[in-house]
Amino acid sequence: MQFARSPASRGQLVAEIKFCGLTRPEDAAVAGTLGARYLGVIFAGGPRLLDASRAGEVLDGSNTDALRVGVFGRTAASELGRIARVARLDVVQLHGDPTVADVSAARGETGAQIWAVVRVTDTFPIGTDELLQAADALLIDAKVSGALGGTGVRVDWNAIQADVATRRDRQRIVLAGGLAADNVGEAIRTIRPDVVDVSSGVEVAPGIKDHARMRAFAAAVADAAQEKR
Repeated sequence: MQFARSPASRGQLVAEIKFCGLTRPEDAAVAGTLGARYLGVIFAGGPRLLDASRAGEVLDGSNTDALRVGVFGRTAASELGRIARVARLDVVQLHGDPTVADVSAARGETGAQIWAVVRVTDTFPIGTDELLQAADALLIDAKVSGALGGTGVRVDWNAIQADVATRRDRQRIVLAGGLAADNVGEAIRTIRPDVVDVSSGVEVAPGIKDHARMRAFAAAVADAAQEKR
């Protein structure tokens, strides 16, 4: 299976939604009712960490055909495979500055689609284009010292706009980092990503989603889709 690009047409700014850092089935259920295309659970440590069995239960709460995303740090490929089978993952998201070899090994062990995370400041790091060729999507997150990602720090969208524009036609782009209802429209207008990825921007506490904030985020994405390029 290959990811189709977002169904942008007639100049619309269309982005799919990924609600990440889910820890409760009821939050996954709300994400499903809001039309989220991707639901994410964390295996990379931190306050949202789940084990494979619990992650499967959380994702089952959606009861939709949303794709199930597992977020990993530096994890052995064999362990990726085990977790992906138990949690029934469709997508494996690799943090920890993955290499082309990491992407290949993860795909071989899991049979899932692979998202490679690129941490940026104001430019893309060396090796980004090789990852573009190897991965099924490129996820852009802010580079924060001492953290793999998921910090809620906003990427400088204007600084990377040109870098993204030269690569958009070659690979799907997922934008993370500091997104919330009050800025996701601007992010979509600036970067034109295929997917917007939110976690802390819709929470009242780590891993505890605020359903009103989730609805506001989805509404803001829908509003952006009505705008012209």
